[in-house]
Amino acid sequence: MRPGRIPLPIAIMKDVARSPTSIFQLRHPSLVRGILLIVTAFPLSLRLGGFPNIDNLHSSRWQAIPALLTFVGMFELVRCLGRRWSLYHAGVLILLYSSLMILAMAVFLFFYP
Repeated sequence: MRPGRIPLPIAIMKDVARSPTSIFQLRHPSLVRGILLIVTAFPLSLRLGGFPNIDNLHSSRWQAIPALLTFVGMFELVRCLGRRWSLYHAGVLILLYSSLMILAMAVFLFFYP
């Protein structure tokens, strides 16, 4: 083996295994980052709308923050879509539909009287 060349199995493992801090690398698409943004926006939107008590439901200007978090999470999920149809592609589409429902809820709570 020539010096400076990586053996083939290690090169393959290097592409497959990523560091646990890969969610902080903004240049690379990340499903985990998109899901975390959306899952964070959902309870935040409910709490800002006064959800636990039905008498406290109100609109809030701060609902724009969860809506923006959801939109950024949706953009991150769109970046993860592949060009060819597969089960992975279908799973990402299901995540996109669920994030669209969270975005609709945040917008509804923004305009709720």
